[in-house]
Amino acid sequence: MLQFFSMSKFKINRKKFNRYFWIIFASPFVILTILLVLAATGGLGDMPDIETLENPQISLASQVISEDGEILGSFYYQNQNRTNVDYDEVPSYVIDALIATEDIRFYRHAGIDAKSLVRVAVKTILLQQRSSGGGSTITQQLAKLLFHDPPRNMLGRIRQKIKEWIIAVRLEKAYAKEEIIIMYFNQCDFLNQAVGIKSAAQVYFSTLPDSLTIEQGAMLVGMAKNPSYYNPADSTKKERVMLRRNVVLNQMEKYGYISRELNDSLKNIPIELKFQRISHNQGLATYFREFIRKIMNANEPRRGDYGDYLTYQEDSARWVDDPLYGWCNKNKKPDGNPYNLYTDGLKIYSTVNSIMQEYAEQAVIQHLTTAIQPAFFDEKKKSSRAPFSSDLTSEQVQDILWRGIVLSDRGRKLRDQGATQSEIYEVFNEPVSIQIFSWNGTVDTIMTPLDSIRYYKHFIHSGFMAMDPESGEVKAYVGGINYSDFQYDHVTQGKRQVGSTFKPFLYILAMQEGYNPCDKVLNVEQSFILPNDTVPYRPRSLSKPEDLNTWKTLKWGLATSENNISAWLVKQFGPKPIADIAHKMGIISYIDPVPAMVYGTSDVSVAEMVSSFATFANKGVHTEPVYVSRIEDKNGNVLAEFMPRRLEAISEETAYLMLNLMEGVTDFGTAIRLRYRYNFSARIAAKTGTTQNHSDGWFIGVTPRLVAGTWVGAEDRSVHFDRMDLGQGANLALPIWALFMEKVYADSSNLKIYQTDEFEAPPNMAPIPNCDDFTSGSSGAYDYYWETEW
Repeated sequence: MLQFFSMSKFKINRKKFNRYFWIIFASPFVILTILLVLAATGGLGDMPDIETLENPQISLASQVISEDGEILGSFYYQNQNRTNVDYDEVPSYVIDALIATEDIRFYRHAGIDAKSLVRVAVKTILLQQRSSGGGSTITQQLAKLLFHDPPRNMLGRIRQKIKEWIIAVRLEKAYAKEEIIIMYFNQCDFLNQAVGIKSAAQVYFSTLPDSLTIEQGAMLVGMAKNPSYYNPADSTKKERVMLRRNVVLNQMEKYGYISRELNDSLKNIPIELKFQRISHNQGLATYFREFIRKIMNANEPRRGDYGDYLTYQEDSARWVDDPLYGWCNKNKKPDGNPYNLYTDGLKIYSTVNSIMQEYAEQAVIQHLTTAIQPAFFDEKKKSSRAPFSSDLTSEQVQDILWRGIVLSDRGRKLRDQGATQSEIYEVFNEPVSIQIFSWNGTVDTIMTPLDSIRYYKHFIHSGFMAMDPESGEVKAYVGGINYSDFQYDHVTQGKRQVGSTFKPFLYILAMQEGYNPCDKVLNVEQSFILPNDTVPYRPRSLSKPEDLNTWKTLKWGLATSENNISAWLVKQFGPKPIADIAHKMGIISYIDPVPAMVYGTSDVSVAEMVSSFATFANKGVHTEPVYVSRIEDKNGNVLAEFMPRRLEAISEETAYLMLNLMEGVTDFGTAIRLRYRYNFSARIAAKTGTTQNHSDGWFIGVTPRLVAGTWVGAEDRSVHFDRMDLGQGANLALPIWALFMEKVYADSSNLKIYQTDEFEAPPNMAPIPNCDDFTSGSSGAYDYYWETEW
C-alpha cells in the first residue's frame, strides 16, 4: 500500500515536472511568436510598409561639381553628409572585408542567421562570453540604420530587435544581396561628417571608394562596429584602430579572402590618414559654393524684407529673369514639395573649372600675403590711428569702431539686453581668450573684443572672377581671402566705387559715332555748370605740364586715364547716354548720370564689371554670367539646363575699336607692367582703376578667350594706403590678374588658352592705324602715367 502511494506520488510529480518543463521551454518561443506577430501587425510600434522599404527616405547631400568633374563641396544638414555610390564603385575586397567580419553567411540566409542567434544565446547570454561576436546580420544592421533611432532602455532595445528581424526579412525580399550591401555602405556613419563610404573615403584618405586599398577598406569596415570607439581621427585611439583593422584582416584570411602572406604584409602597414575635415567653410571655391547655396535657396523678394529699394528691384528682376535664382523654391518635386538642397541629393554641375579656381585662389593669396598686406602693416605700424587713414580725427575713428561693435554678434546681444553704450564699452574693453585669423594660421591670444575689431580692420580683401566671354561660363570665383573668418562676398555681394575702370564706357559712344582710337582731342581742363552750384565743376587733370594744351589721341587718353579727355567725352555725349550704354553692356547697379562719372563714383560689383568687359571680347554681344550648366536629381535625371542670355549691346566694329583702345592701356599706359614685369606677349585689352584716396584698386583684363577682373581694398573705405604708388589699381589689383594668367598660360595644354590667341577683326573692317602718341620719342604714358591715374 505504501509502495503504491509512493509510486502514485512520483507519477504526479513527474507529470508536474514535465508540464512545467515544457511550459518553461516553450514559453520563450510562444512569447517570441506573439511578439513577432505583434511587431508585424504594428502592435510594437509603426513598421515601414512595402513602399517605404522599397523607397526609404534617406537624406542625401547635394553636390557642387566643377566643369572638369571635381566635387567642389556638398550641402547637407549636420551629420548627414551622405552621397550614394553604386555597387561596382566599391572594390570587391572591401565587400569581402565586410562579409568576413560582420556576416560570413550573408549569401546563405534570408535576413536572420539562426546559427548566429544560437551562438549569441549560448555563448554570450548563458556563458557570458562577450568576445563571441554579435548575432545581427548585415541586413539587420541595415534595418537598424534605416528605420530605428537609438533605444532609450533595455525594453526598447528588445522591442527594436524584434522589429529588426521582421524588417530584415522584408528587406531580403525587396532587394538583391548586392543592393543590401551597397545600401549598408551608403548608410553607415563613419563620424567627422562622413556618412557613407564615399564620404568616408574622401574624409579619411582623400580618395574615392574605388581607389581604396585593402588595408584602408579594412579600417573603414572595422569602424562600423563602433565608429566613435574606433575613430581614426582621434590621436589617442590610433593603436585601438590599428588592432581593429587587423582583426578585419585576420577575418579575411580566416575565410580565404586573402592569403596569410598578404595578411602579414598588410598588418605591418601603419595607418596613414589623409584626413580632411569636411566643412562648408573649407576647401576649394568656398565663396562660390555659398553663392550657389544662397541663390538657389532664394525666396521670392518681398518689399518688406528690404531696406534698400534698388536691391529689392534687382532681386525682383532676378526672380523673374534668372532661372537659377530661387530654383529650389520655383521648382517642385513629383510629390509637390519644393526641392531641398540639403536632403535631395542634387548634382549641381557648375561652370567653374577646378584648375582655374585653384590658380585664382593661389594668385589672390600670393599677392596679398607677400606684397600688399606686409606693405600695409609696415606703413601703418607707427600710426596711432592705424589701420585708419591718418587724416581721420580721433572722433571719426571712434565712430567707425562703434559701428563695428554694434554690428558684431556680441554687441547686438548686449543691445538687445538693453545695455547702455558705456556698459557695452566696458564689456568690449575686458580682455578675453580669443582665436584670431592671421595669414600664418589661427592664433590663440588674449585680447579685448574692441582690439579684435580694430585688428580685423587691418586686413586687405579682394574679389576675383574669370569668365568665358562667349559662353558666359564663370571659370573662377574668389569672393574673399578666407571664408571661415571673412564671409562677405566681394564678387557678387560687395559693391565698391570702380574708379577709372568705368572710363571705357565713356569711349564707347565716341567709337559708335565714327571716331577712331587715333582721333585727337585738345588736352585742356573741362568745366561743368551744375544746377544749384555757383562754382563750375572741373575734373582734375594728372597730365604733365608739357602734355597740357596739346592734341592727344583718344587712345592716349584712355591709356593714361587722363580725366580731361574723359570729361570732354562726357560733355560731347552727356552722362545719361553713357549710363545707358553701361547698363546695356551688363552693369545692373545704378549709375548716377552726372559729370563725376569720369571718376567712376558709382558702386558696382566685380561680377558686373567682368561681365560687361567680356562684351568687348564677344564682338559686342553681352552674355550674362552662367554659374551652373545643369542640375540632376539623385538618379541622374536632368532637372534643369541653363543657357546663357545674350543681348547685342554694341556693334562688332565698336567692340573691336574698344579692344584696340584698351590694348593701349597694356602696351603704353597704366597696365604696362604686364609687358615689362610679367613679360606677357598676349593680346590684352585692359583697364586699371583707383578710387579717391586710393581706397579701392581695380583691374580688368580682357583676352580673346578669357576675361578676368579683381578688386582689392579694405573693409572700410577709411582704411587704405597713404601712398599713391602702393594704393593704385596697378599695384593693388593688377598683379593678382597677372599671377593668375601666368598659371593659366603655363597650363595651356589643359586649359586650351594660349598667348597666341587673337581678337578677331570684323569682316572688311579697315586696319586701325598706330597712333603717333606712342611712337619713339613722343611724350607718352610709359615714363609717367603708368604710376598715376586718379
